[in-house]
Amino acid sequence: MSLLDAEVPLSPEVLRSLSLAQLKALASDVRHFLIANVSRTGGHLGPNLGVVELSIALHRVFDSPHDPIIFDTGHQAYVHKILTGRADQFSTLRQEDGLSGYPSRAESEHDWVENSHASTSLSWAEGMAKGFRLQGETDRTVVAVIGDGALTGGMAWEALNNIAVEENLRLVIVVNDNGRSYAETVGGLSRQLAGLRTDPSYVKASNRLSKVVANTPIIGRTLVEFFHAVRNGAKSLLVPQVMFSDLRIKYIGPFDGHDIAETERALEQAKRFGGPVIVHVITRKGAGFRAAERNEDRFHAIGAIDEHTGEPLQTNREVGQTWTDAFAAELVEIGAEHPEVVALTAAMLQPTGLGPFARAYPKRVFDVGIAEQHAVVSAAGMATAGLHPVFAVYSTFLNRAFDQLLMDVALHRLGVTFVLDRAGITGPDGATHHGMWDVSLAAIVPGLRLAAPRDGRRLREALREAISVNDRPTLIRYSKNRVPDDIEPVEELGQFDVLAVGTKRDVLIIAYGEMVGTALAVAKALAEQGIQATVVDPVWAIPVSTELVDLTAGFSLVVSVEDNLVNGGLGSQLELAMDAAGIEVPTRQFGVPKQFIAAGTRDQVLQRLGLTPEAITESVQSTFSKLA
Repeated sequence: MSLLDAEVPLSPEVLRSLSLAQLKALASDVRHFLIANVSRTGGHLGPNLGVVELSIALHRVFDSPHDPIIFDTGHQAYVHKILTGRADQFSTLRQEDGLSGYPSRAESEHDWVENSHASTSLSWAEGMAKGFRLQGETDRTVVAVIGDGALTGGMAWEALNNIAVEENLRLVIVVNDNGRSYAETVGGLSRQLAGLRTDPSYVKASNRLSKVVANTPIIGRTLVEFFHAVRNGAKSLLVPQVMFSDLRIKYIGPFDGHDIAETERALEQAKRFGGPVIVHVITRKGAGFRAAERNEDRFHAIGAIDEHTGEPLQTNREVGQTWTDAFAAELVEIGAEHPEVVALTAAMLQPTGLGPFARAYPKRVFDVGIAEQHAVVSAAGMATAGLHPVFAVYSTFLNRAFDQLLMDVALHRLGVTFVLDRAGITGPDGATHHGMWDVSLAAIVPGLRLAAPRDGRRLREALREAISVNDRPTLIRYSKNRVPDDIEPVEELGQFDVLAVGTKRDVLIIAYGEMVGTALAVAKALAEQGIQATVVDPVWAIPVSTELVDLTAGFSLVVSVEDNLVNGGLGSQLELAMDAAGIEVPTRQFGVPKQFIAAGTRDQVLQRLGLTPEAITESVQSTFSKLA
């Protein structure tokens, strides 16, 4: 019987009682469990298949939660969840009220940090280790597991710079080196790690030494440590200028992260050292699932798939083009017409739709790794040199580069276009991945122009207009959903489109992007109750146009509908502009409240937030009746 089926849930205590043969059987069971369960719910399958043995070794060597284990990025913590007693909840993974796809403090005392934005683990670990040391808790070791390209983020190196001078900090840094983030990891760091993984001389010498130790009848701790010392010496001779050693942080490795015994020995050695240690382990993303190992991104993140073949299930094959697809196709056409247009991505070439552009114009695409801040300032430099950069990034990750947007692009009045994928309510990845902050942040940037197209035609038009703007940043946002059918205007008035006209000036509804369809449904429902509503789309929502402000005069109620924060969103900006213009018309803003939003499908979350046509209609009707 599998330990996953035992009456007593798995725990670190249980793991420490198992033999090596039992551990290997458990690793196999965990891998099959992940494939069977994540295939049904969707999630980050590939990264977790790659850390099965590593996670087992971590929980045998370190005493979690007394010794905190921090995963970076948090999507590689599924095995950690299984080993800490949560296997029975995996049928609810990434669902409303279910198991989070990332570490969650609400789920377990073993989850210290709810991290799902990359490159933060070393700063967390350094701060926690300092805190324990200052309080005299010298028996605790903090472990940071950093992988999936997270070391390409500058924040990780800021942390390493500080860790390097803390000689007695009880901190173990596990570099889970699988050579990948979403796709193959890029940059000089990747080349250096690849050199350690693949240098023929080092690998040959290392394997020879391993066989010598393996064939020794009695292996004591001294001999094991001697072997590691010799191997590290060989590494230094055969692969010079090892970057981690140059930081003067103790470095051991690389080790086979799929060998439980070898990984345990390395972790034990690191734990006993008593100061910062980097343990370099080599793993294979998607290991043990042939379909994942053959996949371009190793099943980094999947929807529902066939657990045997890895093929997407029929329910995944929705009809129609996604916003990402529409952007990708239009940018390729623009690239042919505008040789000055270049594209940047932060380790998400395919997910953000830049793959086709990269294939068409390979020298005009730059993948900077998980380094959003660098991407934005690099784009500023390119714009200064006469190019027009397009930085395609998930909405939630633009948060990481706000200062650079403000001070390096906007202050210098540079033409950089930001294309934000996954804007608005995104669903199963929860609080850290909803793209609900960007409008509020962008609205305070002087000169910035923001559009949220309502359909494919408006996306194409907005993108072409954006690349013609060379004296300020432009920003285009859209959701992860399918592109709706084009919604043609009844009338185009200056800088906004009129989509529906009420026979009386009862209510003016302003909506943009994904929420235009909701606004039209509200107008129709209000008309059935005898309330006439006019619906307009500002097209370029930020800054608020004077024409839109002037239009609000004479209506009984002005309503805004958006899937961004209410605080600082279009509705808030419009109300301020109306007040400045002396227009005293009551307003109602509908949007995302200022709180962290839990996981759920988009429809579930909108229902929860009262952003459905039914809920908005009821609220508007109630407000309007009080004004009568």
